[in-house]
Amino acid sequence: MHGLGTEAAFEVLARANALRRQGRDIINLCIGQPDFPTPGHIVEAGRKALADGHHGYTEANGILPLREAVAADIVRRHGVDVSPERVLVVPGGKVTMFFAIMMFGEPGAEIIHPCPGFPVYENVIRFSGATAVPMPLYESKGFSFSAEEVLGLITPRTRLLILNSPANPTGGVVPKEELDKLVAGLARHPGVAIMSDEIYGEMIYDGTYTSLLRYPEIADRLIILDGWSKTYAMTGWRLGYGVWPESLVRPAERLAINSHSCVNASAQYAGIAALTGPREPVNRMVKAFAERRDAFIPALNALPGLSCRMPGGAFYAFPNIARTGLDARTLQARLLEEAGVAALAGTSFGDMGEGYLRFSYAAGLDTLLEAAKRIGAWLERRNASEEA
Repeated sequence: MHGLGTEAAFEVLARANALRRQGRDIINLCIGQPDFPTPGHIVEAGRKALADGHHGYTEANGILPLREAVAADIVRRHGVDVSPERVLVVPGGKVTMFFAIMMFGEPGAEIIHPCPGFPVYENVIRFSGATAVPMPLYESKGFSFSAEEVLGLITPRTRLLILNSPANPTGGVVPKEELDKLVAGLARHPGVAIMSDEIYGEMIYDGTYTSLLRYPEIADRLIILDGWSKTYAMTGWRLGYGVWPESLVRPAERLAINSHSCVNASAQYAGIAALTGPREPVNRMVKAFAERRDAFIPALNALPGLSCRMPGGAFYAFPNIARTGLDARTLQARLLEEAGVAALAGTSFGDMGEGYLRFSYAAGLDTLLEAAKRIGAWLERRNASEEA
C-alpha cells in the first residue's frame, strides 16, 4: 500500500485551501473539473428518481434503460452499433481503468501507458505488480505519439496498451492518421488488449475526433472508458461506463459485484436524462472552454520563459517552462506561495512531464487572464532580482 501513488492535484488543492484560510487570494487552476453546474434537467431527473422510490440495488452492470441510452449515444457520436450488454456502468471513470489494469496486470507483465499522462494509470499498473512502460508524447507532435515508436515498445510480455485522447494533462488529440498506423500495426500483436480513455471525447475544438470504436478489427480486445463527469459537469455524481469486448464483460461484471455491487440508482436515472436530453448545455460549455482557450493560451505565450501549444481538446494548457530555468515542482510551489496561482507540475504526470506545468482553464475568463497577469508580474520580479 505504501507504494501506491496518488494524484498531486488534491495535494496542491489542499495547500491552496490552507492559504485561503489564512486570508490569501488564491486562483485555483489545478483541479480538472468543469466549473459549470450540472444542467438542471439532469438534476431534476436524479431528484425525481429519489422521489419515485428508486432507493435500492440495481443490476450490477447498470439499469437497462441507461445502458440502452449509452448504446444510442455511441451511435449518435461514432456511428457504431454496440450492444447494451457490453456496457458496464460504474461509479466514475477511474473504475474502468482500475478493472482493466488489474485484469491484465501481474508480476512479469508489461502495460504501456501515455507519458506525460493521467497519474492513476501508472499508479495502478505498479499496484497490480506489472511493469509500467511509458509511451512518450511529444510536444512537437501536439502531444501525440509516434505509432511506430509505440509498436516498438511492445514485447512478448505486453498485456495492455492504454491510450488517452483528448488527453489529460496536455489537451493533445491523436490524429486519425496516427491511429490508423497504430491499429494496422497491432494486427501483428493479437495478444495485446487496448484501453482507450475517451472521457474528454466531446471536448474537441479543432477538426474531428476519432474514437477507437471505429476500428472493428480491434473490437474483440478493446475497452472504452467514458462517462458523464466532464461532458455533463457531473464529477460529483460518480457515474462512468466501460464498453467491454464480449469475452471480458462477465469478468468485469464480477469485479463490479465484488467491489461496489452497483451504481446508486438515482445517479443512473440522471445519466439517462443527460444522454437523452437537450444538447444545448453541453454545447454552451464546450463553446465557453474554446473561448477561454483562445484567450488563455496567447496570454501564456506572452509571458517570459513560457511557450504553450494550442490544445486540441479537454480543458488543459500544458506550457513549456524550460526557459524559466526552474524545474516544474519548484515553479509550481513558488507560483502558489508567491503569486497566488495554483497549477500542477508536469512531473505529477510522469517523468516526461519535467519542464512543463498544467493549468486547467475550467475557470472564468477574467480569472484566467488575472492568473496570467500574476504569473507575468512574478516572472518579471524574479528576472529583475536575478539581474540585480
